[in-house]
Amino acid sequence: MKNPFSLAGETIAGKWHKNRYVLKKPLGRGANGVVFLAAALGSGREVAVKMSGDNGTIISEVNVLKSLAKARGSILGPSLLDVDDWVRDGETVPFYVMEYIRGTHFLTFLKQRGYAWLPVLMIQLLTHLEGLHQNGWVFGDLKPDNLIVTDSPVKLRCIDVGGTTMQGRAIKEFTEFFDRGYWGLGNRKAEPAYDLFSVAMIIINAYYPERFPKREGGLGQLKKAIRDKEGLRRYESPLIRALTGQYAAAGEMKRDLYALYGQERRPGERRRSQGANPAKTGDGKKGRMWETVIVVLLILGVYALYIFQQIQP
Repeated sequence: MKNPFSLAGETIAGKWHKNRYVLKKPLGRGANGVVFLAAALGSGREVAVKMSGDNGTIISEVNVLKSLAKARGSILGPSLLDVDDWVRDGETVPFYVMEYIRGTHFLTFLKQRGYAWLPVLMIQLLTHLEGLHQNGWVFGDLKPDNLIVTDSPVKLRCIDVGGTTMQGRAIKEFTEFFDRGYWGLGNRKAEPAYDLFSVAMIIINAYYPERFPKREGGLGQLKKAIRDKEGLRRYESPLIRALTGQYAAAGEMKRDLYALYGQERRPGERRRSQGANPAKTGDGKKGRMWETVIVVLLILGVYALYIFQQIQP
């Protein structure tokens, strides 16, 4: 397929399962295939269809989606719905069908809803990565472009698992800004620490949405970038540990974020005392004082009644 985007409007039919899908519009194209928004004929459900000229790519990504589904408590990637071949003009085109995830791209979500959501979303991401790593995979090409945030409830999801690699192998896809090899801070071996470096760079990218090129210094440049942003300075300790490969597991980084920010809770929730009107706060203190006085008087009254009963003949 020299121009796969020209397929919009066509109906594809699975050779083996006989399911049919109308390709509505392209969602994206990468080195290993193209993804379309499609409608499943019969149900009308919107789905995402990925096609590739490389059957090995399809098999690999299908295995990743199955592994993600097995990861306990993880809903990072889209659900796998169908795997089949489409025969077109005598050519066999392998494809798979997955859940179409509606939501807001990660950086846009933070801009709209506020950076108070950042630790919450990162803790979600680390939870998902923990399950993925325990199943023997590394995400690899982890970056904000691949992350989307759904609403009601707010959940971080991934819309592209094409870079996911079995642990121990060489990372097969990467983006320079999020790649430790580019920064001279490690190799491209698929291991949990590789993903955790990328998580640190996602947090940095949140405060530098335009990103920045590498200059001499590598780690020194990243440390300066962290210290130059007030919002990032609070993350400095876990960020430096992740950038220098000091975390062996996603759970360790998640633990440190919990330690910094307390238990995960939705941004916008505040204790009643926070932001209270000073006059009302004063009234509240007076009210609590009178409640204490009343309780003390009641206790004294009960004690007096007890003494009175004891001295009666």
